[in-house]
Amino acid sequence: MRRIRSVKRSVRFPVSTALLRRLAYASIVANVGIVVTGGAVRLTASGLGCPTWPRCTDESYHATAEMGVHGVIEFGNRLLTFAVGIIALAIVLAVLAYRPRRKGLLGLSVAVFLGIPAQAVVGGITVLTNLNPWVVGLHFLASMAVIAAAYALWRRIKDPDGPAVAVVPGALRTLAALTTAVSVAVLVVGTWVTGSGPHAGDQGAARNGLDPESISQLHADAVFLLIGLSVALIFAFRAVGAAGPARAAVVLVAVELGQGLIGFVQYFTHLPVILVGAHMLGSCLVLLATLAVLWSTRERRPTAPAPAATPAEAPAPAATPAEEPVPAVA
Repeated sequence: MRRIRSVKRSVRFPVSTALLRRLAYASIVANVGIVVTGGAVRLTASGLGCPTWPRCTDESYHATAEMGVHGVIEFGNRLLTFAVGIIALAIVLAVLAYRPRRKGLLGLSVAVFLGIPAQAVVGGITVLTNLNPWVVGLHFLASMAVIAAAYALWRRIKDPDGPAVAVVPGALRTLAALTTAVSVAVLVVGTWVTGSGPHAGDQGAARNGLDPESISQLHADAVFLLIGLSVALIFAFRAVGAAGPARAAVVLVAVELGQGLIGFVQYFTHLPVILVGAHMLGSCLVLLATLAVLWSTRERRPTAPAPAATPAEAPAPAATPAEEPVPAVA
């Protein structure tokens, strides 16, 4: 009986590095997906399809037939939150089961997992405040923070546990950090533009009161600054022979140009729904491409194995006193 119990205790679900990376990648995709579907809720004026939270109505946790398509869309987006949370929980459990333990993975996986209910609470507040545009913007930014944490986890799983070593000069790392800060600022100002525009999520939802033309110009100026910094990164990385960071910067500029094109077209075509949705997806891609550049400026190298302990030298045998000569017998 004891032997059976010991065998059961020794059996563990095998968790590989590849499985951890797949789960982390799935978390990134799922969180980007919930941003896009959340945008669909707003763009179809279904933001109050479920008029309360955490219930869908005062009497029901789910949408009813009387609520129509708007209730289905809003409730469907809420259900996706559970799917994203299940993936995040699976990552935490996989990290706990992984052997040998990896530094930093548990903290990042827990951060992603706790970010899901936090983001859901902010989403609930948006409903309870009748889609206040500032809270709606915070809801979007909370999702972006979870995406950033999921990306950090994905990259950390790939990296060894050795110390982080810079692969470009300090000035270029500072430039990459500045580019990241400007990228975040573009996202924040973008929520202000959204809050001043026509897609409120419900016909009765208030707007933030900012002038759409002025705030759109500020957003465009920030985008031009971001593109300029990103192009500067390409030339700077190439000047120091940093091929990997230069490739990441090229991808970033390509994503930014695509996102900028969508932004200009949607502005001059009076914000068609399909382009606004594509612009929200592009925002996620810009964030991920920016993080890829920042991550490329350093790398973790495997920890050098500790030198093998040499067996202690055996103590030299104690010297034996010389034998005294035997006296001769006369």
